[in-house]
Amino acid sequence: MASIGDSKCVLVIGATAGIGRSLALSILSLPSKPTVVVAGRRKDRLDQLHKEHGHDGRLATIQMDIDVDRITLRKTVEDVIALHPKLDTIIFSAGVQHQFDWTKPKVVNFDNFASELNTNYTAVITMITYFLPHLLKLGSSGQHCFIVPITSGLAIIPSPSVSNYSATKAALHSFGISLSVQLSDTNVHVMEIMPPLVESELHDHQGTTPKLSKIWMPLDEFTVLAMDGLKRGDLHIPIGAVQQRYDKFEEGKVDVVNAMFNPRKT
Repeated sequence: MASIGDSKCVLVIGATAGIGRSLALSILSLPSKPTVVVAGRRKDRLDQLHKEHGHDGRLATIQMDIDVDRITLRKTVEDVIALHPKLDTIIFSAGVQHQFDWTKPKVVNFDNFASELNTNYTAVITMITYFLPHLLKLGSSGQHCFIVPITSGLAIIPSPSVSNYSATKAALHSFGISLSVQLSDTNVHVMEIMPPLVESELHDHQGTTPKLSKIWMPLDEFTVLAMDGLKRGDLHIPIGAVQQRYDKFEEGKVDVVNAMFNPRKT
């Protein structure tokens, strides 16, 4: 089965901290020695990553903000492909989370709402669309390619306090299943990572980090489990407590979708 171990060049979007950074460094350490391109908004962190891990030339950095319009995203994708024509794997780790209280609709911040929707869903789908011609061409030559959206256990059971975040992850999860079925006759594979609550900076601006840090999964533990799934080539990688939710509500869904819409795959 095709797996991340086959990758020659991996782009990790949202890799200056947390899950993205940890996965990027783990992939850099794979025996296959892929090139890893880390992308993120914060140049100081990108520079630090390159200083610490770019000594052998296999780690490259790109400053990138995905909460932008589609014309800018198209140019970003074109630039990445021009710089890294062997790019065969893209991991979408960038994300933002806001709390919304719908019992107080007059104070709902729709700028935050729109930014969260774009960062977590619309921009991801837009970039996938722009990357696909390159990946499909590479795949037609026999190279296995991978699209790796990072969703959340909240895609299965939403959290009311982060309702829009949960909805964006549910949408990305659903889209990933459809995309995987449509690409099933190609060498472009969709592997979805579904984290539980994981140690990160995601919650710092909400002021909930002290509370959540008592119950979240340590980042190192998450990374080991996620990498195990990527190296196995699992199409869905539910981690920790998410595995139980996945088994109860999602197990077999892909088979049902195939049976209904792609019967030759059943």
